[in-house]
Amino acid sequence: MPSPLIDIGVNLAHDSFDADRAAVVARAFDAGVTRFIITGSSEQGSRDALALARQHAGVMVSTAGVHPHHSSDYTDAVEKTLAGLLQDELVVAVGECGLDYFRNFSPAEAQRFAFQRQLELAARVQKPVFLHQRDAHDDFVAMLEPAMGRIPGGVAHCFTGDAGMLREYLDLGLYIGITGWICDERRGSHLKALIPDIPAERLMLETDAPYLLPRSLEPKPKSRRNEPAHLREVLRVVAEAAGLPQATVAKTTTENAERFFGLKEISSSD
Repeated sequence: MPSPLIDIGVNLAHDSFDADRAAVVARAFDAGVTRFIITGSSEQGSRDALALARQHAGVMVSTAGVHPHHSSDYTDAVEKTLAGLLQDELVVAVGECGLDYFRNFSPAEAQRFAFQRQLELAARVQKPVFLHQRDAHDDFVAMLEPAMGRIPGGVAHCFTGDAGMLREYLDLGLYIGITGWICDERRGSHLKALIPDIPAERLMLETDAPYLLPRSLEPKPKSRRNEPAHLREVLRVVAEAAGLPQATVAKTTTENAERFFGLKEISSSD
């Protein structure tokens, strides 16, 4: 049996999984991926993520938040919904939240408003933040830094940055989430050199499925849809970059996820 893994960021409520979700989960189990953090990225998406987690208690938990793409939809009513969801022990983090100036699906001002409100929400409910940042590093750090003393922690989901960004995130106390981006020879190979700079106790693994299919998979899957079973490939590439056995990295990242998201406390209260 492969060393157990936790996928800390998977969009398993996404409609691309509607036809075969049970089979996707079964393949993940076969690959040693035994627990999942289901990402909430909108009001309805956060509801759907919790509903899925409730169907698989002990195996799945979820997050509740509004992705920067949906920031224009952030209202007091949406925040009330998120706050309600966050009262459930299966909802373990606020987010996916942050800033994304790469696509600007919502205006930057709306993104900053929604991000600030979610940082304040995380401080109130005392749950960590699941963070998204793309092409907005300076504003992101400027907003996050004063909040970090009031919230239980944060993870830089799908880290794709350079050495300077990594240092700033680590100085803020963030955990670092690595996805299949590291398996992409066109744009992610720089991450391999940064893996040794990430303290072992701050590293976590994720697929961001159905997105970011690892390009290094052999044989190449017929579908471009990513799924949690492919976390094993992310582990392989990260362990190789770290110069460590896969079993060591699997054990460490699993323990990190358990600690960060409070997973042992949840399972002990079932």
